Amino acid sequence: MLNRDVAELWSVLFDIVTDGEKRLASHFEAHQLTPPQFYVLKTLSENDGECRIGDIARDHHLTSATMTGLVKRLEGMDPPLVLRRRNLEDGRSVDVILTADGAERFVAVQRALMDQLRAVFALLPEAERRDIIGKVRLYFSVFSQRFPLGRVS
Repeated sequence: MLNRDVAELWSVLFDIVTDGEKRLASHFEAHQLTPPQFYVLKTLSENDGECRIGDIARDHHLTSATMTGLVKRLEGMDPPLVLRRRNLEDGRSVDVILTADGAERFVAVQRALMDQLRAVFALLPEAERRDIIGKVRLYFSVFSQRFPLGRVS
């Protein structure tokens, strides 16, 4: 019984992740972005629109060279979604700044994703929505406490 439930949960989670990745890629493509480019915009948005390029690279487990290429492509878009400038305190570091167009593009992608989720959730009664959220939160909390990132069992 436990093994069956574990296998079923794994299958559902795998389906959610793979379907989600495909849907995200489709949304990004519709907004002329790759997934890594979107995540750079997301990181900048979450950091008041500015961040060191090395910090973004570290957050996304990429090399500085890879991140530099990503940022250059975002900067080279018409209109530019980010700008680069030398860090004022440490001339060796480069800051990445989210432009108004970059912020607008990020919000547009996020809005499209939230609209889909809203449309699905609107089909369910509030009690069911709250139940789904509560159970997913509980699963994530228990799992992340039992198996913290960086520790493999």
